[in-house]
Amino acid sequence: MKRIAIISIYVLSALVGIAAFIYPFLLPGLQPADPLSDPTASSLRLTDAPLLTSLLVMISMGALLVEIHGQAVNAKVVAALGVLVAVASVLRFIETAIPGPGGFSPIFVPIILAGYVFGPRFGFLMGVLTLLASALLTAGIGPWLPYQMLVSGWVGMSAGWLPRPQRERLELFMLVGFAILWGLSFGFVINLYFWPFVAGDMATAWEPGLSIMDGLKRYGAFYLATSVLWDLVRAVGNAVLIVAVGIPTVRALERFRRRFEFELV
Repeated sequence: MKRIAIISIYVLSALVGIAAFIYPFLLPGLQPADPLSDPTASSLRLTDAPLLTSLLVMISMGALLVEIHGQAVNAKVVAALGVLVAVASVLRFIETAIPGPGGFSPIFVPIILAGYVFGPRFGFLMGVLTLLASALLTAGIGPWLPYQMLVSGWVGMSAGWLPRPQRERLELFMLVGFAILWGLSFGFVINLYFWPFVAGDMATAWEPGLSIMDGLKRYGAFYLATSVLWDLVRAVGNAVLIVAVGIPTVRALERFRRRFEFELV
């Protein structure tokens, strides 16, 4: 019964996230606006962002309650999650105080490594709660927040699905490649939350009635014109940090997990 409840919560989180990103594309009367001439264009997601943030927080709290119910050992998982979220949030605070180049952010590496060591469910909660806590710490709250929480949760969850190579060098290459992939993919996915609301030329703007292929072509052009260089910097930054601290951090987290007999989530 507990396993069914856990699976249901994480499936629900996936469905909520997918619905949040795709529903604007299903609105037949959507009228994109120019953010330069219409100041409301950049805040068209303000109406649904608070609801989505509340749903994500409730889902995360529900997941934590189910995880610890009936198993005292999992209380240590919650304690570890709190410590790691706090550490990653401090990194986000440092990033805000001393901005790095482009889209580089140090918070993705602890999310990736925690998900890799402790498993996909832990990784999802690590991603969601880290973005929430760091936004509260740095006053980075806006209509983008729930979408960043969702995608960061997916980063941590997918890290928990990675294989476990026996050779350390292969493990490092795998983690570096994964960090580069999500460094690019994070921006590619996040942009979807506002792209259908922003007007542009016929090569990059969304409009109701577009076929899937035409929509992908226009979004690809929009992404290349606005975000790819920013995301390349994030990808390179992720790779550099993984090379520098990835394997030692993984080994330290594994020793921590074994010492307290964590159950992989």
